[in-house]
Amino acid sequence: MPALQHARPFPATPPAGRPAAPRPPTARRTVLVGGHESRYGLALGDLAESGWAAVTAVGRDLYALTMSPAVVVPMTLGRDAELASQIAQVLRWNGRDREPGELLLAPPLGTAAHLVGWLRAAAGRVTPPEPPGPCAAEPGAVLVTAPAATAEEDAELFRVAHLVRRHSGLRWVEVALTDGDPDVEEGVSRCRLLGARHVTAVPASFERPPLPEDVTWAGPLLAPAALRELVGRRAEAARDRWERHGDDGLAAASGGHHHHHDHGH
Repeated sequence: MPALQHARPFPATPPAGRPAAPRPPTARRTVLVGGHESRYGLALGDLAESGWAAVTAVGRDLYALTMSPAVVVPMTLGRDAELASQIAQVLRWNGRDREPGELLLAPPLGTAAHLVGWLRAAAGRVTPPEPPGPCAAEPGAVLVTAPAATAEEDAELFRVAHLVRRHSGLRWVEVALTDGDPDVEEGVSRCRLLGARHVTAVPASFERPPLPEDVTWAGPLLAPAALRELVGRRAEAARDRWERHGDDGLAAASGGHHHHHDHGH
């Protein structure tokens, strides 16, 4: 009976000239991080309940959620200037001694320029521009509402409201800050004093503030389906940026000090 031949072991490395098999793409969980615009994630409950993404604020919960591979989306509409850098700080710490690319920071959901466009669209849906002359309809005002933040971020909201008014044809666009100055009641009173017969509240945030009965609510700034689609696009942009350029998004958010995580540092 002939002796059995031993199987030849596979080489540890591919033969010269043959490329190594590509590594499978990393499966990353989508994590949404809210700041003051969403009451630190509390106003994003519908997204959390859908189960396709985790919702949290900057802190220990974010640290825990990013112990496994994740792509993190800063859920700002353009008024939370520090949110991305705060997230980047957590991801840099949590990414030590991890494989590069396990943690990706996506572009923010929106910028101030996006916010102007979204507010114009929302206001236009409920308050069409008034025609000139004696045939004008009863004058109405738009009240832009958002939670109070820092002095600079609140000032930015007034600038945004000015741009909405200037480029929309609306007669009055005022601002109200929940838990701030002017609050919603003061904002509505100002609209009435200016001559508005009806007031429509349009949110520059993810929350619906308490409103007087005679104030019309425009609904969420972004419809749920549109919001989910936009989040998906931001997460996909982060993955594509990593695959194409090896950029995890942390350098831009933290002042350019890091490109990716080096082992042993």
